[in-house]
Amino acid sequence: MSDEHWFTTLGFGLERTQPMGLPRTATPSAAPLPPPLTSTPAPPAARRSHRLDPPASFLRIFRAFTIARALLGLLLLGVQVLVVAYLGGRPVWASLLVCGAQVLGALAVLVWPAPPAGYMAPSGHLRGRWALATIGVDLLAFTLLLFTAGSAVNVAALYMLPVLMAATLMPRRHAYGVASLVVLLLLAVAWWGALTDADLAAALMQAGIAGGGVLTIAMLAGQLSDRLARQELAARSTLELARQQARLNRLMIEEMQDGVMVADRDGRVQAANPAALQLIGAPKARRFMPFDLHQLSAWQPLREALARGYASGVWPEGGQELSLRLAPIGTDTPAEERPLRVRMRFTRRRDARSGEALCVLFLEDVRTLRSRARQEKLAAMGRVSAGIAHEIRNPLAAIAQANALLAEDLTDPGQQRLSRMVADNVERLQRIVDDVAEVSPGASSDAPVVELGAEVARLCGEWSRTAGLPAADSDRSALFVDVGDEPLPARFDPEHLRRVLVNLLDNALRHGSGQPHAVWVRVAARAGGRIELSVASDGEVIAPDVEPHLFEPFFSTRSRGTGLGLYICRELCARYGASIDFRPRGPGARHRNVFLVAMPRVALAPTPAESPAPTA
Repeated sequence: MSDEHWFTTLGFGLERTQPMGLPRTATPSAAPLPPPLTSTPAPPAARRSHRLDPPASFLRIFRAFTIARALLGLLLLGVQVLVVAYLGGRPVWASLLVCGAQVLGALAVLVWPAPPAGYMAPSGHLRGRWALATIGVDLLAFTLLLFTAGSAVNVAALYMLPVLMAATLMPRRHAYGVASLVVLLLLAVAWWGALTDADLAAALMQAGIAGGGVLTIAMLAGQLSDRLARQELAARSTLELARQQARLNRLMIEEMQDGVMVADRDGRVQAANPAALQLIGAPKARRFMPFDLHQLSAWQPLREALARGYASGVWPEGGQELSLRLAPIGTDTPAEERPLRVRMRFTRRRDARSGEALCVLFLEDVRTLRSRARQEKLAAMGRVSAGIAHEIRNPLAAIAQANALLAEDLTDPGQQRLSRMVADNVERLQRIVDDVAEVSPGASSDAPVVELGAEVARLCGEWSRTAGLPAADSDRSALFVDVGDEPLPARFDPEHLRRVLVNLLDNALRHGSGQPHAVWVRVAARAGGRIELSVASDGEVIAPDVEPHLFEPFFSTRSRGTGLGLYICRELCARYGASIDFRPRGPGARHRNVFLVAMPRVALAPTPAESPAPTA
């Protein structure tokens, strides 16, 4: 499945051609890729060679020339045998021997296994040994046949085959050399067979005309060969660009968080990316396997939406929402409603004779969309809150100072009570401003490395004394601390760690039973280089409708709560690469409300005393 992609799944696959010069067992990916088509001029070495990579069509041309050589040799041999057998001619054994040798040589090249290096050199030309085995053998055989058979053989016609083969498969200089050699041979034969000066003039004229035709054919064949090589190189470069684009499209589609499916009019899904399979509750193994939406009754709303889209031919630009009732695969968990937003686009399959339309469905989880919108609103609200907090700080300080001055001259108990109310609310507003400013963007995240167990034990001791609780190691204390003996270094600002831990401890004590060990704090190492700080309480388990909003700002179940405590804890943890989460325990456990803070463990550098001594 590694080579599969959407194009092959939908019938738009790209053909894979075997590059020239590779053995038949080689894979196409092993061949060097052709250079991209650009306007940058090629280097001199590349301009001297009109083919940078062996085109596949030249292998077919070489095989065609090899077959033509064998057929021509068989034809010459057969004609001589027929003349001797049926016309009563006298056999010329030398000619028969030359034709037989040429046929055997052509058949040997034809049936010989393809060499591992290929017939073509990296420059795109026929390798020297194969040029000698084909063109060289033909030139020698036809020349010997000329001197053994005399005027009974049309010399110019025979020499056309090696000339064409050299012009097509050899470098231009070598091809012109072969054509010039043929011209010289024609002139030599004309001079050798002339008996008088008149015969010599006529023979040389015929040889010159034939030689001119040979040179012309060599030049035209070479130009056509160059043109074919350039066109095939351009086609291969375009094909490689298309393959790269296909791989890019495949990566983008498969990594998309939104689901993408392609379905036909009958509800048959031709292709789907992993996100779409997850959204509709289908196994991931069906990614490259077509399946029918009629297989599950839970997909009926999707089938009906697809039928409406095909019936109308259009679909709302913003999509429509529908709900699928799905149960997790392989579990006994009851089915749950999964809201989806569906967008459709219609296209046509190019290889379908009837012009069948295909529908591309884009699926989005409505819950994800709502969560994304909520996060954007929270981010915007955070920026606005930070600005408001900055503007409130100075007027609030002025109110606090003015109230303190007024309180010095108040003697009436009622007025003193009102002054204390103003002071308490000013202090509360000041805490809110400090909390908002603490998590405002742009704050520094640099922090020292602390030994988490010792720091948590120290902070818990200070908190228990402030809360008026017995020592944590007392059996009567509502707080129990377990930090272990193993050093657990972590990077966290001590003041921020105090804010996170105190907030969790205040909530745990407020909602706990108050009995001994009602609040349990534990620090332990976990796999993967992580450290977990857990704060658990034995109070009533948090309601399921409250749990999703625990870490949202300004959400509180208390009338006088700001709703910023857990939100600030999450923002402070994220600043140091840590995470905080609520994980309730099942029925039967005493401490069912558990908040977990997971942070990366830091590798401490060895001290000078622990460093290995230098060797002599």
